[in-house]
Amino acid sequence: MSVREATRLTAPAQVAPAAADRPRQKRRDGQWWVPWLFLAPALVLFVYFKFIPMAQAIGMSVQEVRPYLGNTWVGGANYAEVLGSDGFRSAAWNTIVLAVGQTFGSMLLGFCLALLVEGQTRKLTFIRSAAFLPVVVPLAVVAELWRIMYHPTGDGLINQVIGLVGLGPSGFINDPHTSLASIAVTGIWRGAPYDMMIFLAGLAGIDRGLYEAATVDGASTRQRILHVTLPGLRPVFAILFVLAAVRGFRTFTEVFLLTNGGPNGSTEVVMTLIYKLGLEQSRLGVGSAGAVLLFGATLVLTVCVQLLRRRRAA
Repeated sequence: MSVREATRLTAPAQVAPAAADRPRQKRRDGQWWVPWLFLAPALVLFVYFKFIPMAQAIGMSVQEVRPYLGNTWVGGANYAEVLGSDGFRSAAWNTIVLAVGQTFGSMLLGFCLALLVEGQTRKLTFIRSAAFLPVVVPLAVVAELWRIMYHPTGDGLINQVIGLVGLGPSGFINDPHTSLASIAVTGIWRGAPYDMMIFLAGLAGIDRGLYEAATVDGASTRQRILHVTLPGLRPVFAILFVLAAVRGFRTFTEVFLLTNGGPNGSTEVVMTLIYKLGLEQSRLGVGSAGAVLLFGATLVLTVCVQLLRRRRAA
């Protein structure tokens, strides 16, 4: 048999499977729109209630907003007014302090909780569910609960507890010196369980063989945490840092319900200042400028963390 005849006999066998796969490939290619169809309702809501207002806020930040009278272009005057005001600088400093405290506090407490409740037993499953409750409870309920516990008199719950060790009653959210720390404790208490669940997911991805090898080598629990657990959770720490920092920069509800920026502006943050400028004082242009600045700071932080992660990975 010649080479040409052998080619004629084998060619249909090679073409047939490819021809049979074409209708299947066409069906797959023709269904590309199905996932987008399911995502369409959520995308419409996101565009209408999030992205369009964001674009409008950017436009309002360079205008003097006058409802029913027409807006006036003012350029960067709103940004200059916001950055030049003592109230904004004080609120920005309080926001940074609160964000740093809540970020590292919630990550540290969440990491400790994750180490304590790691496992597969039923009891630990119940404990994990109970520990996660602060995250699912409405923030207004959390704020009211802590407002009651922070009662400044000696009959307050926390004052009674610290009174057992000989500490005097504290004003907590009613004292300018302790109000910001009290709000930070509230944020840590609510954010730590969320960080705990992320840490638990990261711990599940660490090879158990590394712990066994470390135990055989005589490593203590502390050494296993330092040399096995923490290096294995490095990507998780980076992700949680961004999430917790953004959560800290966007703190509003607990401050608004607990102190509303008081006493004497000691807990005023950027979000509450924006709310007061835009909605209470009807200075929507200045409030929008503050919101854009806060968005820019959050975006810069996120980009810097991602670039740092890529540089370390490289």
